[in-house]
Amino acid sequence: MKQIKGVIFDLAGTVVDFGSFAPTTIFVEAFRRGFDFDISLQEARVPMGLGKWDHIKAVGELPEVAERWHAQFGRKMEESDIDAIYETFMPLQIAKVGEHADLIPGTESVVAVLREQDIKIGACTGYPRAVLDALLPALNANGFVPDCVVATDDLAVGGRPAAFMALKNMLELGLGDVSTCIKVDDSVPGICEGLNAGMWTVALLLSGNEAGLTQEQFESANTDTLNAAREKAQKAFCHSGAHYQIDTIADLPRVVADINLRLAQGEKP
Repeated sequence: MKQIKGVIFDLAGTVVDFGSFAPTTIFVEAFRRGFDFDISLQEARVPMGLGKWDHIKAVGELPEVAERWHAQFGRKMEESDIDAIYETFMPLQIAKVGEHADLIPGTESVVAVLREQDIKIGACTGYPRAVLDALLPALNANGFVPDCVVATDDLAVGGRPAAFMALKNMLELGLGDVSTCIKVDDSVPGICEGLNAGMWTVALLLSGNEAGLTQEQFESANTDTLNAAREKAQKAFCHSGAHYQIDTIADLPRVVADINLRLAQGEKP
């Protein structure tokens, strides 16, 4: 009888960095330092989940950003501009990513539950390897030690929404059936990654990029505030195809149990 054998997590906004502030705030700073050009935190959030070079390109293609860029520089954003912003972004992100290494509440207990079921733990990220290597020691020290982690530039074929990072996790974890794997992510490109890999997918509504709440805001919010944040995230994920939508990683065990029942009945993702 089939049961879940592997769970592949995104990192920022999923298991660490409640609200996914490490990458977004650095994008804002990189645009400002590189070109004295301002983008909003909300604009920085729009393409979240992509590799960071592609993320910068996608921000530059947002109509309102492209209009302001043309007004300021008299031309559209070029690849050399993206390269320059990326080169500014990288050392900033490497220096500051460890400041956002607190685990999202529930992560350690959920991982313990998965381990008890002999489920392997993988991870992949829109961070390049240099940033990931700066983050991993703090993640490990805080209690998140996955069996495999894949960075967006570990593979020459590219990152999300393609399936390659998720499938690389499967190879490294020795898992042979995508229908026994779950991809958990707080971004639409990350959900598409899991779907393209043929996995079950779980979208996180309140801990990640789409809601954009800090942990303190989440913990102090009243019901109306949480409902509004949840609705905002649900709108972002409504066409993503995610099999499940939950608030945070803390809600994952019940999803695993439900998928196990569906697998037992012969269902596939």
